[in-house]
Amino acid sequence: MNNPLHIALMVPINNTTMATELVGWLPSGTDCQTLKIPRGQGLLTRETIPAYKAQALALAQTLVGQPIQALAYGCTAASFLSGAQGDAELCAELTQLIGKPVVTTASAMVKALQAQGAQRIGLVTPYHDEVNDQLKRFLADGGIDVASFDSLRAPNVDALGRITSTEVAQMARQVMTDGCDAMFIACSQLPTFDILQGLSAEFGRPVLSSIQATAQQLRATLHL
Repeated sequence: MNNPLHIALMVPINNTTMATELVGWLPSGTDCQTLKIPRGQGLLTRETIPAYKAQALALAQTLVGQPIQALAYGCTAASFLSGAQGDAELCAELTQLIGKPVVTTASAMVKALQAQGAQRIGLVTPYHDEVNDQLKRFLADGGIDVASFDSLRAPNVDALGRITSTEVAQMARQVMTDGCDAMFIACSQLPTFDILQGLSAEFGRPVLSSIQATAQQLRATLHL
């Protein structure tokens, strides 16, 4: 039986989903110290990423010396806009700063899909077009093609926070096609814990999400 973990999580200040769902995918009793990165009501863009990254690094200073085993960086849109190289650079900076393993949700997404042997996927997101385009490039860098796609296109963080798991599942059913090896539901704000298993059984193919993939990579990183 796996022992409870002591982890930290960094998410945007508006995120109300990831901390709760993440521990659901981890050993029972796991505690999660959540750090919320300040941001405005507007959606992230390439222009706002440098300031957002600086906020994240400043916030990570509070983890130095803390009794955590790993840090999960759950800011998916920020990673997609930064690209695979930018995501890797931030991961390295955070690792050096806190002296503990760091898992980014964006890289966990690619690793989880690669582990399934997925090459052509169905993709569901809540993002606007700039982030969606960067997400597809991020996946392509990992050898994964988006065969079918749709987005809920939340216009702001308030609308993003109102999206339900029922809406996510409905869009997933519209997006999945016979040409998809698997499906990925992107964004650590979208609620997916209660729907992934059912959708996977319904489609007969893997259905993964940002939060589930992050938990999977945390387990791998900590050799669980």
